Amino acid sequence: MSKPTTGDFTKTAGWLDWYTGPSKPAFTLPAGAVDAHCHVFGPGAEFPYAPERKYTPCDASKAELYALRDHLGFARNVIVQATCHGADNRAMVDACVNSGGKARGVATVRRSVTDEEIQAMHDAGVRGVRFNFVKRLVDFTPKDELMEIAGRIAKWGWHVVIYFEAVDLPELWDFFTALPTTVVVDHMGRPDVSKPIDGPEFELFLKFMREHGNVWSKVSCPERLSVTGPKALDGERNAYTDVIPFARRVVEEFPDRVLWGTDWPHPNLKDHMPDDGLLVDFIPHIAPTAELQQKLLVANPMRLYWPDEVKS
Repeated sequence: MSKPTTGDFTKTAGWLDWYTGPSKPAFTLPAGAVDAHCHVFGPGAEFPYAPERKYTPCDASKAELYALRDHLGFARNVIVQATCHGADNRAMVDACVNSGGKARGVATVRRSVTDEEIQAMHDAGVRGVRFNFVKRLVDFTPKDELMEIAGRIAKWGWHVVIYFEAVDLPELWDFFTALPTTVVVDHMGRPDVSKPIDGPEFELFLKFMREHGNVWSKVSCPERLSVTGPKALDGERNAYTDVIPFARRVVEEFPDRVLWGTDWPHPNLKDHMPDDGLLVDFIPHIAPTAELQQKLLVANPMRLYWPDEVKS
């Protein structure tokens, strides 16, 4: 049964609803693990979707996110502003404020944002802004406006999250490398995993990280990148196997600058909706040692989002 969208909204036809019965992961997360990339949608009746949105999702509330966190075994969340809410960050901020300190946020802001508004978001738990360059999801924002925003939020110690597709990295390179903050790449820059891992496209992304120590990467969303899909090829809990070599390369080469997240409630999917328990079981395939798992899931996100709780 399709999930509702409350308020005066109708869910975009063809977009899948998030999976209500996630399995229990076979992999036991380390204590204090952080789901460092997830979202909340509405509910629309309380937090209306943006007029300029490119899609309308079903509702996915903070209570449902917290329940998934506990079911999977995570301790904390980083809630990234969803494009369907535009620059109205109220749903994300509300989820952070009501998390009991267990959530941080990444906002979307416009040039018109005031220092007072930035401070209020900081007090609520926001620690970064997201710049989206995926043309099918957002309209273009001038780079000078984004650079101005980056310079302003740097004063609060925030970072910039960038979302782009691999083919666009060459034209965005100069802008990305000029950003004055820590830069976190969503989903490894969406590599084409049907191409060779040692091919020029993915090698350019690795060069981007090698040459710029302020660049981090989320090794998340295999369900968005995979060609082989969720079907287990060599084990009951082993899916999205074609993405593993790419993510593992990033984790092993940059162990102190990687993050992982579920991407719940998985916006904009039309092919299949992933089982979040199966996604957690993807982790030991890309971070095969306890040390790498601890860095990916605990040490790195804590250093970035809860630095005041990290012992020096």
